[in-house]
Amino acid sequence: MDSIRVLLVEDHTIVRKGLRALLEGQSDILVVGEAEDGRQALEQVQQILPDVVLMDIGMPGLNGLEATRQIKHQFPKTKVVVLTMHTNAEYIFNVLQAGASGYMLKRSAGDDLVNGIRTVHRGGSVLPPDVAEAFLRAYRSGGNAVPEGPASVLTEREREVLALVAEGRTSRDIA
Repeated sequence: MDSIRVLLVEDHTIVRKGLRALLEGQSDILVVGEAEDGRQALEQVQQILPDVVLMDIGMPGLNGLEATRQIKHQFPKTKVVVLTMHTNAEYIFNVLQAGASGYMLKRSAGDDLVNGIRTVHRGGSVLPPDVAEAFLRAYRSGGNAVPEGPASVLTEREREVLALVAEGRTSRDIA
């Protein structure tokens, strides 16, 4: 059986190394690379073509949400699982709209993360139970499951520029 090739994208070194140690203990998972931000993630995906990208959202440079959008646009076969501490519904819906196959919380157990990676690799999706419940409530009420946020009217490039402005980049850097 071929190993699941995973790219770790996390700006905190100690978290990234811990994730690597957890995943390397699995006989069917191979960590093929690491990145500290979304730009490095895009470069790594292009070079090594991982099966699954384990992506943080809040990172300097290109954030995980925009990196996920770009990865899914350029490499649609690559699966993305977002691993974050954010439980805000708008984050979750935006990540799923960007093309992620899974959304997991950093407070998850290690076994849950490993099983989530396996599930996504097989073509499934992973959502915490409370997120799945929010979808069901919205569906049952006949409402829209995806909240409209202010960023929903922006183009992909406008979202990227907005993220760079929020990071304090200069106009010259952004251009």
